[in-house]
Amino acid sequence: MTRATFWRAWSVWAVTMAITATAISYDALNPLPATLADQSGNGLDMVVGLTFIAAFATVGALLAWKRPGNPIGWLLSGSGLAYALGGFGQLLIHFPRTRVLGNAFAPTIISASPATVPNPVGVTGAAGKIFQVMAGGSAALIAATALAAVLSLVFRYRQAQAAERAQLRWLVYAGALTVAAVVAGLLTAQIIGTNSTTTNLQNALGSGAAVLLPAAIGIAVLRYRLYDIDRIISRTVAYAIVTGLLIGVYAGLVLLATHLLRFHTPVAVAAATLAAAALFNPVRRRVQHQVDRRFNRARYDADQVAAAFAARLKDTVDLNSVRDDLTGIVSRALEPAHVSVWISRPQDGS
Repeated sequence: MTRATFWRAWSVWAVTMAITATAISYDALNPLPATLADQSGNGLDMVVGLTFIAAFATVGALLAWKRPGNPIGWLLSGSGLAYALGGFGQLLIHFPRTRVLGNAFAPTIISASPATVPNPVGVTGAAGKIFQVMAGGSAALIAATALAAVLSLVFRYRQAQAAERAQLRWLVYAGALTVAAVVAGLLTAQIIGTNSTTTNLQNALGSGAAVLLPAAIGIAVLRYRLYDIDRIISRTVAYAIVTGLLIGVYAGLVLLATHLLRFHTPVAVAAATLAAAALFNPVRRRVQHQVDRRFNRARYDADQVAAAFAARLKDTVDLNSVRDDLTGIVSRALEPAHVSVWISRPQDGS
């Protein structure tokens, strides 16, 4: 890592953030019409975009500086810069949410607003059909590219070694959480309806999800706490299951108390809350035990082996037996290349 590498990496970051700051300042001085601004989550779309750009640019600069020979850092930096330039162009021409060339020449502006806004550079008639086909083709190409990326990860995972598999699991974990956040936002909007609250919720989930992918890529490349992914996955799955179960128990108890037993609502809510709180730890331990057997099997097996050794150690007094048992346990649990045991013996007369 040289000084030149540092300046190259963080110069791209500085340019990206400067462009983003300029775009945000321009948008603040020249706000969108109210009909469009009301549909953009009271300006929180800008927060999502800023979070996305900052996450990719920062992780990219860090990787390009720490791992200059790895192209991933420069790709992330380039992605952040490209997104900043795209957002800057959208703000300058006040065409929000334009995605592809076909949409740019559509008869109306593609936006979050239900009202149709005429596009001053839109093309109509037979010539306009060409751009509509281009827009559809772009969408199909994006879908095909996404599918190919997923399939490549599957094939790569099957042929990878332990370290590379852990790297891929970090990426898949972040991708799964991102999809879950997007789906949660869409379901909330479908259930409650599209309003400022649901739009703000979608933007908040989008802001959090925007950080996950570059953060996972950074951990995978730098290998910082790389092998913690199995534990993180098992904890995430366990707490998701426990949360779902307790929500179901809570809702069921409230309905039972208010509709069948005719308790007052405050009493029913208090009783259901206490019951859910009392069930949390027992349910969590049981669920965590089962989840670890599936998603964190190596740690589960190691814990089982260590517990069995501790139980045998209580009744063992022969040092040679303890030594042999210990080396066998370590070999099975950790699979090291070499095991040495040093036993301190008291000196004569001590």
